[in-house]
Amino acid sequence: MSLTKYNKKRRFDETSEPEGTSVKTSEPLRFVVQKHAASHLHYDFRLELRGTLKSWAVPKGPSLNPADKRLAMLVEDHPFEYRTFEGIIPEGNYGGGTVIIWDEGTFEPLEPTGTTKEEHEKQLMAMLKKGDLKVVLRGKKLKGAYALVHMKDKGNAWLLIKKADKYASETDVTIKTKSVVSKLTIEQMSKKHDVETPKSAAKKTVVKKSAKKKSLAPKNIKPMLATLTDSAFDSSEWVYELKWDGYRTIATVEGGTVHLESRNNLSFDEKFAVVAKALTSLKHDVVLDGEVVVLDDHGRPSFQMLQSYVKHPEGQIVYYVFDLLWIDGVDVTQQTLLERKALLKDVLDRYPSIRDVVRYSDHVEEQGKAFFELAEKQELEGIMAKRAHSTYAIGYRSKSWLKIKTHKRQEAIIAGYTQARGSRSHFGALILGMYKDDKLVHIGHTGTGFDADLLKSLHNKLQPLRVAKSPFTEVPKTNQPATWVKPKLVAEIKFQEWTADGHMRQPVFIGLREDKSPKEVTKESTMSVKKVTTKVTLTNLDKLYWKKEKITKGDVISYYDAIAPYILPYMKDRPQSLNRTPDGASGMNFYQKDMTGKAPDWITLHADYSESNSKTINYMVCTDKDSLLYMANAGCIEMNPWHSRTKKPENPDYCVVDLDPHEIGFDKVVETAIVVHDVLTDLGIEGYPKTSGATGIHIYIPLGAKYTFEQSKQLAHIIVSLVHERIPAITSLERSPAKRRCKVYLDFLQNRQSQTLACVYSLRPKPGATVSTPLHWDEVVKGLSPSQFTITTIFDRLDEVGDLFGAVLKKGINISAVLKKGINISAVLKKGINISTVLKKGINISTVLKKGINISTVLKKAGG
Repeated sequence: MSLTKYNKKRRFDETSEPEGTSVKTSEPLRFVVQKHAASHLHYDFRLELRGTLKSWAVPKGPSLNPADKRLAMLVEDHPFEYRTFEGIIPEGNYGGGTVIIWDEGTFEPLEPTGTTKEEHEKQLMAMLKKGDLKVVLRGKKLKGAYALVHMKDKGNAWLLIKKADKYASETDVTIKTKSVVSKLTIEQMSKKHDVETPKSAAKKTVVKKSAKKKSLAPKNIKPMLATLTDSAFDSSEWVYELKWDGYRTIATVEGGTVHLESRNNLSFDEKFAVVAKALTSLKHDVVLDGEVVVLDDHGRPSFQMLQSYVKHPEGQIVYYVFDLLWIDGVDVTQQTLLERKALLKDVLDRYPSIRDVVRYSDHVEEQGKAFFELAEKQELEGIMAKRAHSTYAIGYRSKSWLKIKTHKRQEAIIAGYTQARGSRSHFGALILGMYKDDKLVHIGHTGTGFDADLLKSLHNKLQPLRVAKSPFTEVPKTNQPATWVKPKLVAEIKFQEWTADGHMRQPVFIGLREDKSPKEVTKESTMSVKKVTTKVTLTNLDKLYWKKEKITKGDVISYYDAIAPYILPYMKDRPQSLNRTPDGASGMNFYQKDMTGKAPDWITLHADYSESNSKTINYMVCTDKDSLLYMANAGCIEMNPWHSRTKKPENPDYCVVDLDPHEIGFDKVVETAIVVHDVLTDLGIEGYPKTSGATGIHIYIPLGAKYTFEQSKQLAHIIVSLVHERIPAITSLERSPAKRRCKVYLDFLQNRQSQTLACVYSLRPKPGATVSTPLHWDEVVKGLSPSQFTITTIFDRLDEVGDLFGAVLKKGINISAVLKKGINISAVLKKGINISTVLKKGINISTVLKKGINISTVLKKAGG
């Protein structure tokens, strides 16, 4: 087996791949499967035979299911040393991309006729020549019998098939994404090598999201916040970190200057000067997110030691960094958590000299419950659970980050103190409050957690804040005379539970929270973990969906996870037509409507009888974020809900006018949309436009589920007919593309039961990963382009304008009132619109009359 072809394809002065020769060993035969993210993600299946590796490229990867026949393309032989290769093949070289060792082990013929390695190789060579190679694999992921079968007359095409044995399974083995050697995923391996040149590495890291390049670091950042949940859990989609008991700190390092800020943008430069000094060693401009703590003699964070650190610097001050927001001019917040952490770790690992003060906050995978139990045993504050593929949401309290505490903690406002009794000096107890509906309410008092020094220092801080009147709306009763203070200071309190009257039971003072504003202090609600963790098993997350933009399937799932609060109101309780694009935006797609026997038990189905197919179709219903992510994981780049919901499937929530151009520019679509707006205004109707995310514009009219699809369609037909009468040169009512060339099709036929359009906020499988986006009418002007609204720009827009589409789901218009009050037939005739022509084009008067609109009455009232 010659390696000439292999060597000719490679430039060994540029690639670290081995320049191989045949190698014979006495060891058992080896196999390796290397996951290779080149121009297309695939798996290289390699078998040792006579000193080289016989190699097949398997696009979809191996399967454990005997029913799967995986295409395997025979490629050039590789050197035996290649089985240990992991790393980066530089771009521009053959096979440029990232390689990991996905699986490895030993193998032998399925039914060996000999006992020695030489006899096995002879038998395997004979099988290979016949095109029917049967082997037994003993790997870490792949075990048992497999067959490689040559497809006759198909050139180098073979099939890789799992044989039925005890290792066979319907489980998708490719969900195991890590190398069996380095324990890294493809993405982590890529980041590990990128960091050697950090500026270019940072740019490569964010290519997927077309990150905004900034000349200066972002200022006054409000960090991403976590949601309190009730219990720990195990999940392969989440990672777990320790919850540090300290001060949340954003560190900006730029041009050798370091600035530290609290979560409320208060300066920590002086308070934590030791940390700032250590960070000056970094040779990169970065924005870091982490927690400053002081460790006691046992290595545990002590909040009280942190409180007194400036005056009494005891213990070890450490800045635990758990996230990276920006590096060398590039915003990386839209990368996944694991991508950001991999880059962060690689950067910090380059500076071991600062490790005593600045440390990477590591994580564990999957084992959340065991990790929480360990935190409890170590008497730590708790753990954080973070969705592995979540993006960083600046200033937002997210359900993608969860905090799970080992005991209850709550910030409380100090509103006064009681008189000291007995031998105690300064004060007896602090009187505590929090805000509820903008009113300060009493939540109890605490007299524990203080030593003599703390009693004195707190008393001194409270004296300038003394006031004569209680700051509470309702003055609480106290067991000793009270001194009231302005509600300016925030305390951290540990307690057992909340009482029925809203007080803390057994509260213990932990320390002052100088980093938090009193106005922030409200009762922290606990969310059930069942509401925030997903039932979906995510697969093939690094599969490339947009080649040019380097956007993966994982990015799409992360997008829908983040956009869920905005898109779910328009998806929930609606049957779905799944438009699946398993090979990405430029690959083939197919629609899947009937989910009978194809969806997991927890997915809700809606039965609808199809007259055209003479059978009942069970549509999937989107009910929550889990079902949304299920569709995204199934390969749905775009979401296509019905116009109606399952409770009233025959009554749409809205009427749609779809402007669909054919061989005509988007400016003409805009021109048409403006005329639609004019017609709607004449009719007294409020319409809501959105980009389709492709080439058109959709205009929605709220109906409030009060009318049938037939009535909705007739309303749309009236509207588009009036539009066409005004601009016949650029619009058409013809459905056939051949009959409407260079026109904007005024599509009213979308208003039918089970008909779907791309949902608002849905991604589209178009260049740039565009998003169907709501518009203000004053944005519908020449120069508007759907390409303005993408996976990377939509969240900034939502921060600026919010959801513009909410009214679509409100009460809805009254069609009868619109016809009576809005259509002035005399005025219409004066404007030159031929009503008989409009009527000929499809309004079924008898249907309309049956459905409740009295045209005769309308004509009489209009004087026509």
